Amino acid sequence: MPVEPAERPVLDAVEAGFPAAVGALGRLVRIPSVAFPGFPEAALTTSAEAVAELLRGTGAFELVEVRRADYAAESGTATGSPAVVARRPAAEGRPTVLLYAHHDVQPAGRDELWNTPPFEPTLRGDRLFGRGASDDKAGVVTHVAAVTAALAALGDELEVGIALFVEGEEEAGSRSFDAFLAENHDVLDADVIVVADSDNVSTTVPALTSSLRGNVTATLEIATLDHASHSGMFGGAAPDAVLAAVRLLDSLWDEDGAVAVEGLRSAEPPAGGPAGPTDAQLVADAALLPGVRAIGRGTVADRLWYGPSITVTGIDVTDVVNASNTLLPSVRVRVSCRVAPGQPAAEAFAALERHLREHVAFGARLTVSDVDLGDPFLVDQSGWAAEAARAALADGWGAEPELTGIGGSIPFVSTLTERFPAAQILITGVEDPDTRAHSPNESQDLGVLRKAITAEALLLARLSKRRVD
Repeated sequence: MPVEPAERPVLDAVEAGFPAAVGALGRLVRIPSVAFPGFPEAALTTSAEAVAELLRGTGAFELVEVRRADYAAESGTATGSPAVVARRPAAEGRPTVLLYAHHDVQPAGRDELWNTPPFEPTLRGDRLFGRGASDDKAGVVTHVAAVTAALAALGDELEVGIALFVEGEEEAGSRSFDAFLAENHDVLDADVIVVADSDNVSTTVPALTSSLRGNVTATLEIATLDHASHSGMFGGAAPDAVLAAVRLLDSLWDEDGAVAVEGLRSAEPPAGGPAGPTDAQLVADAALLPGVRAIGRGTVADRLWYGPSITVTGIDVTDVVNASNTLLPSVRVRVSCRVAPGQPAAEAFAALERHLREHVAFGARLTVSDVDLGDPFLVDQSGWAAEAARAALADGWGAEPELTGIGGSIPFVSTLTERFPAAQILITGVEDPDTRAHSPNESQDLGVLRKAITAEALLLARLSKRRVD
């Protein structure tokens, strides 16, 4: 439905500020802020400072700082990546909203798979290409631009309290997240939390996320030999590590590609929950090649939102160019398991590790290391904040939002609920089915970005009129 005449200044402010928002997104994309080990840490500091400057430039906040938190690691105390916090106090009786996004990004991967340089923002049609253009630097820019527009339109009448938390290690496991929340609780405390790190149904239909799978990731090392040996001399008798690894990995799925690990559970879809994509949508959105069939059983929602999955995301073996007639003594594999809502990640990891150790072939030595766990989450959609968000999304997008599940994981959401149990959680996003987050040729649809900013600016303006006392 059309917005009220009194809200027209908010829409006008979004339009006036949109070119600056796109420019800010491009500047952030140029910074290769990868938080994974082995990547330059200086880029994370540069990225955090750039975000802080954007927040200071809004003129909305009394506090804007780059902060880190120490946390307990396997090797002792470690220091997390730089995050940015900001706060604007609420007027008496008004709610405070915490806006979350993250400025770190996935590694770019192989450059030859990109059509444009991954850290050179490139506009092609309505999409801005680059690593992090959508996940999640567009989320950062959405918050900055929405606050800027709301303040420009309302001035002193912007009475909602606003806290901002732009994390610097979400893609690398958020290892200092809980410690950071504990140390910065007063700065981040809020009545409503908006997490701008999810997907939309399409470029024209927005979504509110209702469920998230958890995650278990681990590195496996499978070793069979003390050293490499000539495959002609010993092949056929001595087991190489690749053979043992392939046998072990194949045991994780059945003939339909469904997870075959005893103890990994599926969840019952909630009554009245979202229906999920059709089979045809899955084929199109996941870009299945002609003749390739989907895996697993049940509805698409059963497989993507309410059931477990296991994916091999990396293997360290000799590449084809350097291949020689050699039995490899060891292989490293990175495994990612998505956990259905309702099952603790620690329980899922125990089931996965038990399965792996029971299915090691040829007596190979299995080492499991670098384990990350994140619990799944079901979002309560019954509160007043969810109602306000649905209305703002409908007005900002010109289309009614749909409730959707997400097959991916945002593990820190469960941590947020533990630290701020009274807050209502809203999970929105700037992605669409062709965003290709985490993949080569990631991009942000600028029409989606404009609508996401509009919806959030309207939400801030409307929360300025709500009383919570």
